[in-house]
Amino acid sequence: MDSNADANGEKPPESGAAGEPAPSKRVNPKSPREALAPEPAPAPPRSRSVRHPVVVALNALIMIIVLAFMAVGGVLYWGKSEFSAPGPLTAESSVIIQADSSLSDIAAKLEDEGVISSSLVFRAGVRAYQTERRLKAGEYGFKAGISMQEVMDLLVEGKAILHPFTVPEGLTSQQIIARLREEPLLEGEVAEVPPEGSLLPDTYMFTRGAQRSVIVERMRRAHDAALASVWERRRPDLPISSPAELVTLASIVEKETGRADERPRVAGVFINRLRQGMRLQSDPTIIYGLVGGQGSLGRPIRRSEIDRETPYNTYRINGLPPGPIANPGRAALEAVAGPSNTDELYFVADGTGGHAFSQTLAEHNRNVARLRQMERAAAAAATDQVPLDELPDAEPAGSEPAPADAIDLRDGEPARDPAEPLLPQPRP
Repeated sequence: MDSNADANGEKPPESGAAGEPAPSKRVNPKSPREALAPEPAPAPPRSRSVRHPVVVALNALIMIIVLAFMAVGGVLYWGKSEFSAPGPLTAESSVIIQADSSLSDIAAKLEDEGVISSSLVFRAGVRAYQTERRLKAGEYGFKAGISMQEVMDLLVEGKAILHPFTVPEGLTSQQIIARLREEPLLEGEVAEVPPEGSLLPDTYMFTRGAQRSVIVERMRRAHDAALASVWERRRPDLPISSPAELVTLASIVEKETGRADERPRVAGVFINRLRQGMRLQSDPTIIYGLVGGQGSLGRPIRRSEIDRETPYNTYRINGLPPGPIANPGRAALEAVAGPSNTDELYFVADGTGGHAFSQTLAEHNRNVARLRQMERAAAAAATDQVPLDELPDAEPAGSEPAPADAIDLRDGEPARDPAEPLLPQPRP
């Protein structure tokens, strides 16, 4: 037993070097709240694996990837906003996108023209929508403030500016091709002049740079479709045996009158003459026999030309000529397929742009005499030989009409000038 222990077994306090007792540790008193609060748990020992270089590198890589995704997301959000935001264009403008242009070429062109604000954003947006190979060439009209997304949609849909090419009724194929070649917005050549009567007069819309041969083919298809439809609905009692004959007679009707309300009536006269075996005696057929596809004679017909033998001169041949003398419109085709029910065999110009029709030779002679009277009065007025207020209003009473041949259908005036033809009415 330790001699230094007291009777209870407790060791006495150690004394200092001088035998003095050791100083006691000072205890700070706690408040009741602090006394009741739990003591904090000691921190767990740090694992050595956390400090391993591989773990540190992986943590850094994950952090970089997260930051990169955040950056990419921010860029995509900004780019999407820019792509759909209103553009810099302040007024309507048109831009021509050439064929075979790359996406970079298109974007640079649009940026140069002030349509878009950033070619980079436009290229990125087009690629994001996977429409790069669907952009179409052409001339496009862009509205003010158009967004890059709207520009892309416009190019994908190919909604380019459309230009009209109008083919008047009654032109020959040669005249139509000449007009096509004069159109500066079209490209390419036409290998050959199409057959007479194979093109349908109408207004055809095209984009800048379209091929002339494509327009010709469209006119061919339109003619074939119209002829098939009209032929199917024709009157069954017509003295016409084929669609080709219908086109031939329609071309004569087209050249004889420029008035829509007269076409069925003129067609009715020709149908009646065919039924009775009378020659058609149409002036435009004389002109076509002389100049062919050139169309216009440029002067009145001479008596010697009326008597001249040509395959088309219906004063010298029976029935229809061998082919059309022009390209008739749909209205002329329909007029021949469904002519007016009339017994009329003659018509002559009435001096007002229309015609006077008659059933008998005597009535026709009176109409011819009236026309000649008007022509003489007009000629006299033009040379100041007769004052305008003294011009007679009608043929003097008791005068005899000028004689006319029993089958003469000449209307007393040159054929309608194809240089100023009747334009087809736009269809809805």
